[in-house]
Amino acid sequence: MPKNAPKTAPAPHALGPFLRALRERLAPGDFGLGGGRRRTPGLRREEAAALCGISPTWYTWMEQGRTTAISVRALAGIALGLRLAPAERAYLFQLAGRTDPQAPGAVQADAGQFHELVRAMRSPAYVLGRHWDALAWNAPAAALFRDWLGPRASRPGIAAAPQERNLLRYVFLDPGAPAFILDWEERARRLAAEYRADSANWRGDAQHRKLVDELCGASPAFAAAWRSQRVLAREGGTRSFDHPQRGRCDYRQFTLRPAQQPEAKLIVLHPL
Repeated sequence: MPKNAPKTAPAPHALGPFLRALRERLAPGDFGLGGGRRRTPGLRREEAAALCGISPTWYTWMEQGRTTAISVRALAGIALGLRLAPAERAYLFQLAGRTDPQAPGAVQADAGQFHELVRAMRSPAYVLGRHWDALAWNAPAAALFRDWLGPRASRPGIAAAPQERNLLRYVFLDPGAPAFILDWEERARRLAAEYRADSANWRGDAQHRKLVDELCGASPAFAAAWRSQRVLAREGGTRSFDHPQRGRCDYRQFTLRPAQQPEAKLIVLHPL
């Protein structure tokens, strides 16, 4: 595959109107260009092209939807030249069917903002961060997952040592997990596939690589699941556990992503 091959199908009919709308709502004075009398609002095409480092003819073709062969370099020039906001830049690359090489890095989820949310829920609820460390959880979750979120926690809420609250480490390395999680083998394989899907764009993430290497070395089950290259979405569904005091507990799992922290996941277990 060529280095800059499209990752998704481009949308040329949507890209042209988007570029034109961007250009027309920009003020020439903000870019040091003379105002004067203009027949149309915003920047002229030749002005926008110069700001973006693109020939006027090529820029015109893009606005008119006459080409889909737009390079990543040209898109980056447009984003920089027209001073696009992060959301506008992301939308530009999506319309062109390209992957932005300078997409914003992961924002570390703030556990504090989730604490009040999960505490207000009556069902077991917890929040996972980028690498599936438990960032926040409520008392019902601590009571259900005693060996993961329970006795070692100073209080239900924000983890003092998130490396000890990692869901993958718990499922694959805790000796009590296979007996507690019903159908553990399938659930564990699925969990590894879900994490692979979650981490597809983290090639340069040292923490991700360290976690995967650790689990592959310590857990034959994880190593086999990771080698399988299986990829699944974290969609929720029925979850069953064999609790030491309560016996069998069945839940329907819901997985939600906060808009402000898309790499965090809120998991709620509703009793069946």
